[in-house]
Amino acid sequence: MQRNLYNHYMKSFCCAFAFCLLWASAYAKTHVEIAEENSSAIVAINVLRKDGSTFTGTGFIVTENGIIATSRHVIENAMYVNITFNTGAISGQAVPLVQAQEVDLALIQIAAKNLPVVELGDSDYVLPGEEITVIGNPRRLQNTVTSGLISQVRKKSDGIIWHQISAPISPSSSGSPVFNKQGHVISVAFSSYKGEGNQNLNFSVPSNYLIRLLHAKNYYPSIAGQNTKEEAPDYWQRFKEHIAKSWQILKSFFQRK
Repeated sequence: MQRNLYNHYMKSFCCAFAFCLLWASAYAKTHVEIAEENSSAIVAINVLRKDGSTFTGTGFIVTENGIIATSRHVIENAMYVNITFNTGAISGQAVPLVQAQEVDLALIQIAAKNLPVVELGDSDYVLPGEEITVIGNPRRLQNTVTSGLISQVRKKSDGIIWHQISAPISPSSSGSPVFNKQGHVISVAFSSYKGEGNQNLNFSVPSNYLIRLLHAKNYYPSIAGQNTKEEAPDYWQRFKEHIAKSWQILKSFFQRK
């Protein structure tokens, strides 16, 4: 009897696991597809600072009415900010909206409507070794596409989580979106480990910090076509519950043996 139960549960688990792999591969996109779908939503942020110096960073559009996410340090001490689209068009003045306190994130807004937007992903499910695509403006070379991995998910002593990434990050790339294989933004690049001999030791802020910032200011509901965790499609929620239940059944069966 136990042998039959074991065979039944193993078959069920293997089928569920195979379905999971098929589902993931079916929705995986190439670097080319991710770049083609999102490049129009990636912008260069042009900053004139109070001391008269200039700075360029990267941002990405998160709402159709012109809200743009970037790194907080990009707009620090700014006297005037505007953006350049990948078409070469330049916006009017960008207005600072809010800056995160615990992580290097900020939101600015331009006067616009019907803009292309990125899709934000759930960074709680990011794992080391996951393949990523980064689109940014290193050295002001707009819409540069690079690739790499999530090298590690780091939790600092204060509880803040960073993503360590292997994709190259250069000056002016701060604020670049980091995409997973489904084309969702799961992180925001903000820093590199400086020093001789260091190679591709770069860091990004998980997307859920950005989602919380958008929610806190009631900006998130205006994002076209987005799904929050609470609004996730029923089939995906049912699939996750099925996997969890199958795993619990297998664990209890082996514990009895």
